Amino acid sequence: SQTPLSEQKKLKPAFAIAGLPVRFVLGEHREDDFRNTDLVVRNPGVPRESPFLQIARAAGAVIEMEMTLFFRLCPAPILAITGTKGKTTTTLLTAAMVAAHVPGAIAAGNLRVSALDQLALLSAATPIILELSSFALEGLGEAQLSPPYAAITNFSADHLDRYGSLASYADAKRQIYAWQAAGDVIVLNADDPGTRSFFDPPAERIFWFTSELDQARHSAPIVGWQAEHLLYRSAMQEQILLERSDVRLLGQHNLANIAAAAALACSFGIPAAAIRSAVRAFGGVEHRLEPVRTIAGVTFVNDTAATAPEAAIAALESFDGPIVLIAGGSDKNLPFDKLAEAIVARVKAVVLLQGSATTKLLAALAMHPSISSYGPYESLDAAVQQAVDLASAHDVVLLSPGCASFGMFRNEFHRGEEFRRIVNALACEREGAI
Repeated sequence: SQTPLSEQKKLKPAFAIAGLPVRFVLGEHREDDFRNTDLVVRNPGVPRESPFLQIARAAGAVIEMEMTLFFRLCPAPILAITGTKGKTTTTLLTAAMVAAHVPGAIAAGNLRVSALDQLALLSAATPIILELSSFALEGLGEAQLSPPYAAITNFSADHLDRYGSLASYADAKRQIYAWQAAGDVIVLNADDPGTRSFFDPPAERIFWFTSELDQARHSAPIVGWQAEHLLYRSAMQEQILLERSDVRLLGQHNLANIAAAAALACSFGIPAAAIRSAVRAFGGVEHRLEPVRTIAGVTFVNDTAATAPEAAIAALESFDGPIVLIAGGSDKNLPFDKLAEAIVARVKAVVLLQGSATTKLLAALAMHPSISSYGPYESLDAAVQQAVDLASAHDVVLLSPGCASFGMFRNEFHRGEEFRRIVNALACEREGAI
């Protein structure tokens, strides 16, 4: 290896394989290594079109990913969730509902929790609930593996920097049900145009969810909100699962997430009492409309996980009062017209972070000269300070970028952690000054 010794020492523990004669090649990829191998384990961040993977496939190597290995080894029932928005909240809600009835149920996957690390904790009676990204689903599709219980929260444009088209992105998402067997279940969003346009699983496997349940009987099972109740309805029965007053989460989009989780839980046989108790106890997920603190009457909210315009729009629709929005970042080849319209309708002022997508957002905002924008700023500290200067008592300072984080931050979670740090430091300064 040509990698400096200091870097080798950092990397080797991550690849330690006890008792095997392992040769490390660090800091480079060599074509011969891919021609002369039986197995390649692909990180989800590596595109399936990688020339090194193409070499390995041509040489007859097996391409695995963490999730393909996990699916082959897992003894437990698998419930899995994907979608463009709401994956994490829906996954953790589902896990809470299942765990309220089956103690020991585990959540893992695209939650910064390795599924493989959970194998020792699983048995045939211990369900696991997985959040699956489109990147992970690529590998499952190649291996012809789908979970028996699956849900797609919604579908809209995202990751077009990787996929190039909505059809290609949808094909990756489709793998969550493409290889299901007879009797398996796929939960789908009855309200979502993207879902209706791109996904067509066998009708007998579909379990719908909706934010507005009508009075009509449905041949397929469905969970949905009707006035103040969340109902489960099938051709044979109707049952109240919970009340709107049981919900602690902000935003109409979270009512949809609750309905999606309840539909998946119902399909797995979880009773209404467990679903209701889980929702009553569920206070939210970090980095998703997460209240950080209130300073001088201004509430600071961390929604860094909003890495696409549609997610930022959902966040803006969750508040009634004045908003100072912190937005912008790196581009995923997405349009910003609708976000600009939502900003004009709901935002007092927008503070921009630098990044390749920010230029596109500025161009979209330029069509609406009534909105005041500031920046772009090269640091989050400067952006937050500008937002503080613009905010008044009873305002919300909302970090909901609508963009990816790369360039300024390691990932969106680093961005949210920095926002928390800055806001907490501001609070300490104010307390010290009093």
